[in-house]
Amino acid sequence: MRLFLSAVLVAAPGALHAQVAPATVDTPVLVRVIEKGEPISPGDFAVEPRPASVARGAIAPIEAAGLEAARRLMAGAPVRAADLAKPQMVRRGEAVTIALRSGALSITTAGRALSGGGKGDPVRVVSLSTNRTLDAVIEGSSRVRVTGQ
Repeated sequence: MRLFLSAVLVAAPGALHAQVAPATVDTPVLVRVIEKGEPISPGDFAVEPRPASVARGAIAPIEAAGLEAARRLMAGAPVRAADLAKPQMVRRGEAVTIALRSGALSITTAGRALSGGGKGDPVRVVSLSTNRTLDAVIEGSSRVRVTGQ
């Protein structure tokens, strides 16, 4: 990041006082509006000068790559870590395929997710055939796995 310092001297007749403009820093900002849940790529960023106070906490485009917006993000705004989340492969209320695997045995059934998350995250699901709530682990998009109990 480059730091630009500038100062403006404002002088009125009979009075002297200086007004200092805030320092600016080259900051990665969004070039378009990103909706909640939408994935972010390095191409969504441009570098523009912003006051140092605004640039504080902004993350680099490469750090944001592959993550998704945790809320609606406006164009021209820097992105902070709290604005991003890892991609959700299962969302709350979504239909899922529940798989139970034990050795050579594999059973699948339809279900509904009670919470969301990314690959490898624990999630609670309801089996539509038995109406039982189960603890599962997210395997992929709309797919969860339960262990034999």
